Amino acid sequence: MRRRCAELDLPFEPPTLLSNSRLAIEAAEFARDAGKHPEFHRAVLAAYFAHGRDIGDLEVLGALAQEVGLGDAALRQALDAGRYTGRHQAAHEEACRLGITGVPTYIFADGERVVGAQPLDSFRRLVTAYNLRTEVS
Repeated sequence: MRRRCAELDLPFEPPTLLSNSRLAIEAAEFARDAGKHPEFHRAVLAAYFAHGRDIGDLEVLGALAQEVGLGDAALRQALDAGRYTGRHQAAHEEACRLGITGVPTYIFADGERVVGAQPLDSFRRLVTAYNLRTEVS
């Protein structure tokens, strides 16, 4: 991760804790429904990988929600009510069914996979092999 982030000129601080990401995933679904998923997703990733914040902490998630224009109180209410637990569980079950063991995972037509933070050449090789049109840079 450190090498890939350096190649892309992205900040990276190896996490000093392993957060339980369940609440962050459910909060991202709240953000998706509110039309703010990309912004919230970037904020969560930066909080964890660049700033070492605990994305399993409701206080942290509430602050991130406010940073991207989502209501902290509305997010807390949705998470407390378990509004997105079913959606998260369904996604988890689908990942298990597909044999996904890490994120991100990209699955190609014949089942070949790219798992985790891989060099761009891994993707280029597969795209070339499948004659896919792409604008990978």
